[in-house]
Amino acid sequence: MGLLNKLFGGSTEAKEEKSIPWIPLNEIPQLDFIEKKSTTKTQVIFKHSTRCGISGMVIRQFVSGYQLTEKDLDLYYLDLLNYRDVSNEVGYKFQVMHESPQLIVIKNGVVVAHASHGAINEIDLNRFV
Repeated sequence: MGLLNKLFGGSTEAKEEKSIPWIPLNEIPQLDFIEKKSTTKTQVIFKHSTRCGISGMVIRQFVSGYQLTEKDLDLYYLDLLNYRDVSNEVGYKFQVMHESPQLIVIKNGVVVAHASHGAINEIDLNRFV
């Protein structure tokens, strides 16, 4: 059973938690702040569905590969099931069709990159710092 646990993540060995500088996105007025702040610092929104297995897999991959700090960019986490109105407004404000999971990169008030599902982890955020 040990091999299966290692392959499928069921290991009981202690794993070091990686610290991600998430900023909770849970209010529509934050979007105006994100737009304004994007003129001086890249803003990134990660839209996540807490009930979706694919979304869970993608966010785990994103976290494990994330190498930036809060000095590089602001990284917002949006639980789209609990904040559906905010998720809808993100689409309207930044003119991006809703998908889940979804990563949206905003610079100078406009979306400069976005992706969903597995393509999220193909975006090189270093290009936008």
